[in-house]
Amino acid sequence: MQNFQYYAPTQVVFGTDTVEQVGSLVRQQNCKKVLIHYGGGSAKRSGLLDRVAKSLEEAGIDYIMLGGVVPNPRLSLVYEGITLCKQEGVDFILAVGGGSVIDSSKAIGYGIANDCDVWDFYAKRAVPQACAPIGTILTIAAAGSEMSNSSVITNEDGWLKRGLSSELCRCKFAIMDPTLTYTLPAYQTASGAADIMMHTMERYFTPVETLPLTDALAEGLIRSVMSDVKTALADPQDYDSHAGLMWASSLSHNGLTGCGTDGGDWASHQLEHELGGKYDIAHGAGLCAVWSSWARTVMPANPARFAKFAVNVMGITPGANDTETANRGIDAMEAFFQSIGMPTRINQMGIDLTEDDMRELAHKCSFMNTRKIGKFVQLDREAIYEIYQKAKA
Repeated sequence: MQNFQYYAPTQVVFGTDTVEQVGSLVRQQNCKKVLIHYGGGSAKRSGLLDRVAKSLEEAGIDYIMLGGVVPNPRLSLVYEGITLCKQEGVDFILAVGGGSVIDSSKAIGYGIANDCDVWDFYAKRAVPQACAPIGTILTIAAAGSEMSNSSVITNEDGWLKRGLSSELCRCKFAIMDPTLTYTLPAYQTASGAADIMMHTMERYFTPVETLPLTDALAEGLIRSVMSDVKTALADPQDYDSHAGLMWASSLSHNGLTGCGTDGGDWASHQLEHELGGKYDIAHGAGLCAVWSSWARTVMPANPARFAKFAVNVMGITPGANDTETANRGIDAMEAFFQSIGMPTRINQMGIDLTEDDMRELAHKCSFMNTRKIGKFVQLDREAIYEIYQKAKA
C-alpha cells in the first residue's frame, strides 16, 4: 500500500426529518445571505423548498433561490448563479438536490470566491484559490458529491464535460433524509446505485498493491449496494434500503475506499463524461454502458485483480485460472446491471454512434490527443476509440 491522507470534514446529519435542522446548521456558518440552489419542479411540488425556506426564516437567515439545474449541469446556469450571488451579496450556497445540483453549487462557489473565469478551473488553465462555503440537502443517492472534493460541469460551447477536484469545495454539512428519495423514478434509483458502485470500482481497479482492509471495505460496500438497490426497486418506501444507498453514496466517494492506493483508475468516468456531455444521458447509466467494454480491454494486464473482484464481490466460484474467473466476474456484473434496468451498451440508450461520432468522442476524451486516461492500463486516443467501438452495440 501507499502512504495516504484522508480528509472528510463534512458534518453529516442523517435521518428522517433532518431537513428541519437546516436553519440552525446554516446559522452556525455565520453567513449573511444564502443562495438556495435546486433543480426542477419536484423540489417545489414535494414541499421540500417550503420546508427549507421556513427553517431558514425561523433562524433569521435571508435567502434567494435559483433553480433550473439539469443532469450534466450547465456552465451557463453557473454563470447566472455567480452573477446573481455577487449582485445579492450571497456568502453561502445551499444545494437542495442531487449530484448535479451540488456540482453546480460548487462551481458557483468557485466563481464567487475567485476573480477569473470559473471555466478556466475545469479546463485546467487555472487553479482555484478559494470557494464560497456550501451545504447540501441530498435528494438522491448517487454522485457522492455531498462528501467529495469533486464537481463536474458541462460547457455548452463544444459540449465539453469536465471535472475539477479541490479540497476547497468540501461541503460544510450534508443533510441526508432517506425518505426524500422515496419518490424517485426506478431508473434514477438504479442509475444512482450504479454510480455509487462505480465510484468504488474505479478505486478498486488499480495497478498498485492495495491494503486488504481497504479492499474489504470496497467489496462490502459494493455488495451492500447491489442488495439494497434490488430491495429499493421492489419496495420504493423501504427505509433501510434507501438509507443504505444514501450512506453508501457518501462513503463511496469521500476517499474511504481508496485509502492506500494511487487514487484509482477513472477511465470509465472519462469515457462517460464525453457521452454525457454530447448526448445528455444519465451518468450512472452511461457508466454501465461502457464499463464491461473497458473491463474486457484492460483485464489481461492483471487478471488476478479482476478474479479477486469476481470471487469477493460477485460470488463467482474460481475457474481453471484467473482469466477465466475474471471473465465470469465481468459477465456477472454486466448481468447485474441488466437486472436493474441499466444499459450495458451505448445503443441501448438510444444512441446510434457513427464512425465520426466515436472518433470525436475519443479525440475529446484524450483532450485533443494530449493525454492518456486510466491507471490500470493507460489508454491513448486509439485505445479509447476502440472501447467506444466495443461498447457501441
